[in-house]
Amino acid sequence: MDRLYWLDQIKLQDRTQVGEKAFYLSRLRQRGYPVVSGFVVSEEFMRLFLETINTTESLVANLPHSSLHLDVGNWRQLQQVASRLRQEILAANVPSDWVSTILNTAKGWQTEYLILRPSLAIPKVRNTSGLLESSFCHCDEVAIARALKSIWSQLFSAKSLFCWQRLEINLQQLNLAVLIQPVTNAVASGVLRVNPTGWTIEATWGLGNAIAQGEVLPDTYYIQPDTGVVLQKHLGNKILAYRLSHETPTLSIHHSIPQVYLVEEAQQQQYALPEEFLQQVITLGHQLVSELGNNFTIDWTIAEEANSQNLYITQVNTPQLAIPNLQTLKGIGAAGGRVTGYAHVVTNTQLKPEQISNGAILVVPKITPDWLPLLQQAGGLITAQGGLTSHAGILARELGIPAVVSTTDATVIIQNGERLLVDGNRGEVYRLRDAEVSEEEPQQQTSPFLLPSPSHQTVVTSHLPMIATQLLVNLSQPSLIEQVKKLPVDGVGLLRSELMLVPLLKGQHPHFWVIEGRKSELLAYLTEKITEFARAFAPKPIFYRSLDWRSHELSSTSAASTVTSSLGDRGTFSYIQDGAVFDLELSAIANVQKAGYSNINLLLPFVRSVPEFTYCQQKVEQMGLTQIPQFQLWMMAEVPSVLFLLPEYVKAGVAGISIGSNDLTQLILGVDREQTQLTRVFNERHPAVLAAISQLIQMSKAAGIPCSICGQAPAIYPEIIDQLVQWGITSISVEPEALEQTYQAIARAEQRLLLAAARQKLE
Repeated sequence: MDRLYWLDQIKLQDRTQVGEKAFYLSRLRQRGYPVVSGFVVSEEFMRLFLETINTTESLVANLPHSSLHLDVGNWRQLQQVASRLRQEILAANVPSDWVSTILNTAKGWQTEYLILRPSLAIPKVRNTSGLLESSFCHCDEVAIARALKSIWSQLFSAKSLFCWQRLEINLQQLNLAVLIQPVTNAVASGVLRVNPTGWTIEATWGLGNAIAQGEVLPDTYYIQPDTGVVLQKHLGNKILAYRLSHETPTLSIHHSIPQVYLVEEAQQQQYALPEEFLQQVITLGHQLVSELGNNFTIDWTIAEEANSQNLYITQVNTPQLAIPNLQTLKGIGAAGGRVTGYAHVVTNTQLKPEQISNGAILVVPKITPDWLPLLQQAGGLITAQGGLTSHAGILARELGIPAVVSTTDATVIIQNGERLLVDGNRGEVYRLRDAEVSEEEPQQQTSPFLLPSPSHQTVVTSHLPMIATQLLVNLSQPSLIEQVKKLPVDGVGLLRSELMLVPLLKGQHPHFWVIEGRKSELLAYLTEKITEFARAFAPKPIFYRSLDWRSHELSSTSAASTVTSSLGDRGTFSYIQDGAVFDLELSAIANVQKAGYSNINLLLPFVRSVPEFTYCQQKVEQMGLTQIPQFQLWMMAEVPSVLFLLPEYVKAGVAGISIGSNDLTQLILGVDREQTQLTRVFNERHPAVLAAISQLIQMSKAAGIPCSICGQAPAIYPEIIDQLVQWGITSISVEPEALEQTYQAIARAEQRLLLAAARQKLE
């Protein structure tokens, strides 16, 4: 356990690691509000702990990466699975060095008791009150380990699993940290509820458990918001109370912590909140309005300390969960990671800047592929439009820069030069003051599987399990070759020609270069770039996808076509209309073959009909590419007609197919992937799309040809990898940033299939 996060030191970048509760308490404590000192055991330790429970019979083994598909409507099954999961967690051992670190740190408080509070971070979910409960314990190793496991196991209770399923949250999206604080007995505890129409204060004797569990009717105060005047107060029915220890007989069993006891009858007739502390709670409420707005709730307690009694905030909840003095914009996280930088706002995409400052956050309505050179200078990307499979998302994932798309009114709200933090994991953008981010903070956080700097290469093959399904990578930029070629990939499943050419074309359609007599320059550039990839990955195969420009994707008006639909004059049909550029591509591949490289294959895009494929095949043969025995001619399976025509394509000579899940999805469901409102609902997980993918895999197996998938679906929705492997996919090709999670997901899926087969054989 290398690091504990102290409330006094938590930064904005730590939010996902420490969870919402700890994050907001830390913000208030750092601003001088009364919050008890504490530290956080970050969410990564729960995942590491679950990974230690790795017996073959364990349900827990795959939890950190599992979607845990359950029929939550089957209450008996839900209870059985939840019970077994929690039993496995509670029976496992927390690493002793973790517990020792926590204990040694907590000893500095010189306290007998600790409280461990669950601190959860879930994308797009703002309130999980009542799902997870805090745990009290003695300040010793056994008790701390038991309390940690108790909190972690609550994530998999029947109630929690039901909630995650109904909210469509995968378990890998859940980040559960644990906030640890010293705790003492309390004179009284309660809740302050603030809203524009009026304030309410509730109070009871002792610790706040009695109110949280609905065991008492608390005293209630109604407060006039502006003046703080108590308009009314009602004495509650407070027969029970909770303390850490009590000299009188308790109602608790087995000396549990805290202990519940009966309040003496005379005390029941008194208000629990002393007058001086009532005024302190009201004053505190007024102070917090300036920080949190006029709609929030805080839990408070009056702690009995050495020689005094002190008021503390124990929890904060707001509908907006506003960060103090910080505005938050919400979108869709399209590329993971977090980065801070200054905004470069472009409101008119027709006026694309020639350059931006290195590391700037590019804020733009939407982008087309010819924005790639600017993105290579950017530290992060924010678009007002677009979905997960938009060009913004695809380009950002390949370049490894954090991106948030569909951030409504981003170009209007964000000012040029403004300090921003882009959180691609959560899909959020924070408008910062300079003081909000320490200069000592790392400016960008990325996956350890693929580090951004070539000087920090990480080769991660020794500890990885073997997989049978091939893992390929989608690439277009030669600058990424040195990083990616050292990773455990089986080749390049998609070499994007369009993005590879963008730096040369400068917004002009390649046909324009041919017309202007610059054919040789274009050929030389293509040959050079393809050769770079062939040399780096040889003898591993590379699937070069020939150009698939839609004219509206180029900002230049020099395009050969004026079609501006989402389909455009694209794919192999455009080669029949004008084959000059396609001929150039074939010549470039021939040049690479002549240079001695036999690992380049051709992948035809957006094939609508068998005659289109036959036309391209004849061109390939005329160019002599098939004289190299290793050469293969594949096609993208992205036009739905392939579901009916695949046997005919195979007869015509298709050597393999690569499923383009992006186009296949939008054409099956009638959804433009740039239209966010639709893509939130209609995406690759739709039953019709999954049925089509399954059918293509089965048809390929029947025809004896390999079937790959190179769309964004496996990277964005890793839970479908289980199904792809089960159906028999030959290979999966993803962006560099998704290689680690995809490799692990494939390994788990294959392991599950092997275990199922072994069990079936034993039966």
